[in-house]
Amino acid sequence: MNFNKVDLSELDVNPTVEFGKDWLLVMAGTKETGFNAMTIAWCNLGSLFDRKGQRGIPTATIYIRPQRYTKEFIDSNDLFTLVFFPEGYKKQLAYMGAFSGKNVDKVKETGLTPAFGDGFSFFEEASKVLVCRKIYQAPMLEENFIDRTIIEDNYPKKDYHEMYIGEIIQMLVPKK
Repeated sequence: MNFNKVDLSELDVNPTVEFGKDWLLVMAGTKETGFNAMTIAWCNLGSLFDRKGQRGIPTATIYIRPQRYTKEFIDSNDLFTLVFFPEGYKKQLAYMGAFSGKNVDKVKETGLTPAFGDGFSFFEEASKVLVCRKIYQAPMLEENFIDRTIIEDNYPKKDYHEMYIGEIIQMLVPKK
């Protein structure tokens, strides 16, 4: 693995740009059991819950629609990764979001290079990787939307996202 673990205090993310504009991948699975990745633009980073004297453990919250193939990998694995890319990968990220790994070999089609850690997967081209351990999962329910226009604008098929909260357990960056 051509990546180093770095302290989470070094995490520098502009969520408005990196999630909403530049995108990133969520990825789950292993070399042994198979893996899949998909592009996401909806994600939250922050801190939530306390654990044995640690105030506000670092967390990432992701949202996955029920029909997404990647959901099967997230559901069947303890870990998922958020994979960030440097500039120049918009075409690959668009492909990863537009096609299902159930029907096409997205790795072959994008030319990205899979890499693996202990129980997780990512791509060698990444600029940073957040490894997350699932700690909470819940469906987003129609009756819980206060702003009903969100439903009209985002859920015409009523395919509400599943929310996953992961504890960020490590951050990887490429070796220099």
